[in-house]
Amino acid sequence: MKDNAMARGEVLWRWGEEELVMLPQRALWRPESRQLLVADLHLGKAELFQAHGIPLPSDGDQATFDRLIDLCDRLEPDEVIVLGDLIHGRLGLTPSLHQRLRSLPEACGCAVRLIGGNHDRGSDLEGLPHQPSQRLGALWLSHEPEPQPSSSLLNICGHVHPVARLRQGCDGLRLPCFAFHASDQQLLIPAFGELTGGHECGQRYRKWLVAENAIVPWLDPLSHSPSRRLAR
Repeated sequence: MKDNAMARGEVLWRWGEEELVMLPQRALWRPESRQLLVADLHLGKAELFQAHGIPLPSDGDQATFDRLIDLCDRLEPDEVIVLGDLIHGRLGLTPSLHQRLRSLPEACGCAVRLIGGNHDRGSDLEGLPHQPSQRLGALWLSHEPEPQPSSSLLNICGHVHPVARLRQGCDGLRLPCFAFHASDQQLLIPAFGELTGGHECGQRYRKWLVAENAIVPWLDPLSHSPSRRLAR
C-alpha cells in the first residue's frame, strides 16, 4: 500500500472524515497520517506460562514479530501505535524479549507509540513509555473500551480480543473480527498476537470477520442484550 492503493481483501471504513482500512493481518491503517494501529500482542506469554510450569512453545512471539515487520515493510508507516498489552507480563520479559523491544522502532522503520494496557503495568520497557488514552483527529485511542471526552469521537480500542462465532447446524467456527458498537461509538480491533484467546462480542456489534487474507463483512440480527464490563 505504498501508493495508498487498496489491496485485495482489505476494507475501507469511514467515520466522518476519518478513513480507516481494516487489514486481514488484524490491524487498522490510517492512510491520511500513515499510522498503523495494532493491539494486544501479548509478547512473552509463553515464557510467563513456562515460569509457572505450564509447557507452551515459544514460537508465538516470532510469528507475531514477523507479521508486524512484514506489514511495516509493505505499508511503510510513519508510526506504529500499539493500543495496549504489548507484553503479557513482567515474568515473560526475558533478556531476549527486552532486546527485541528496544529494537522494535528500528525493525518497524518508524516511531512506535504505546498506549499502556493492563498487562503492561509495572513493566519497564526501554524507549516505549506507557502513554495514557488520547485523541488522534476524530479518534479516541485507548486500550480498554472507555467513554470518549467528546460525542464526535470514535473510541478505537483493543482489550476485548473480539471474535465472532459462525454456526451451521452442529458445526461452529470462531474467527477474529473488527466489531463496531454504534451507540457507544466504539470500534474494537482484534488481538494481533498469536497466543491470544477471544471474546464473543455478541449481536449488538456490527462485525467484519478476519478470514484467510480477507476482511469479510458479517451481518447479525440486532440484539438489545445489556453491555457488560470485560476484564482480560
